[in-house]
Amino acid sequence: MADMDTEARPVLVPGGNKTRPVKPVPSKPISKPSNQQMMKSKDPIDPITKNPSSPISNPRSIPKKKEVSRRRNLSLDGSCSSEASIDSFCSRPSSGSTSKSRCAYSVTQPKKEVGKKADIGKEEKEMVSAVSQEFVEVKRRCSWVTANAEPCYVAFHDEEWGAPLHDDRKLFEILVLSSALAELTWPVILTKRHIFREVFMDFDPVSVSKLNEKKLVAPGSPARSLLSESKLRSVIENSKQILKIIEEFGSFNRYIWGFVNNKPIVSRFRYPRQVPIKTSKAETISKDMIRRGLRCVGPTVVYTFMQVAGLTNDHLVSCFCFGMSV
Repeated sequence: MADMDTEARPVLVPGGNKTRPVKPVPSKPISKPSNQQMMKSKDPIDPITKNPSSPISNPRSIPKKKEVSRRRNLSLDGSCSSEASIDSFCSRPSSGSTSKSRCAYSVTQPKKEVGKKADIGKEEKEMVSAVSQEFVEVKRRCSWVTANAEPCYVAFHDEEWGAPLHDDRKLFEILVLSSALAELTWPVILTKRHIFREVFMDFDPVSVSKLNEKKLVAPGSPARSLLSESKLRSVIENSKQILKIIEEFGSFNRYIWGFVNNKPIVSRFRYPRQVPIKTSKAETISKDMIRRGLRCVGPTVVYTFMQVAGLTNDHLVSCFCFGMSV
């Protein structure tokens, strides 16, 4: 084919039908456009705004390569600072110090948050230590005083139960309240304690012995809201017999404490199941009281009376009241 192209061939021209050699047209190699030509031919798209008409993408606004790199630094600065707007970056070229400061701000900001978290952690530790200190300071009591116990019941355990009594009126009151446990519970008795004291004249044996039984046990009387008729009659009868004991021994205190040689019995129980409901000593005291004419004073009632009046120390060894009563 190359030989045929180089041969002369007839060409029709206005001058006539003459033949002349036709020179071959050399083929030029196809050259790829350079990067600079592509940048000139196509407008670059601004990486921030994605708009070809932005000031950065205009070729006339970028006369030099340094300006291009400078603009690129602006886009990097925009990623470091979220507070600066795009217009400010485009209108004012930032120096190196500005970009560093903005980048440093984005780095140092989490440190402040870490500091706040550290402060919060300190506050939480202080609160936990304060709560733990409160738990440490909680007094350990006998197991029958639960967390849901009424305040009067807790105060009764802390201040009265097991504390030695030597006053005749107080001893008579505890004997009456211990006998009332056959019909009521301690929390109920303690809530009605002021009524007991009003009805029974502050448990003065002389005043109680003079009460009219008919009025005391009559329906609608305040005493009937406390105990049954038989129990109310027994209180009046026991007051009369206690007066006889006082005449014989000089005081009810001397009579009752003589059974334990004027010294409390320390049980040293570790577990609640070890605490009995009656003892041989309680049976002895009960028999002597019944012999003297007292009523409703069985061994169980007498042992409860001994526990409350402090004749026996039945606080568990783990209770804070145990050491106070010894």
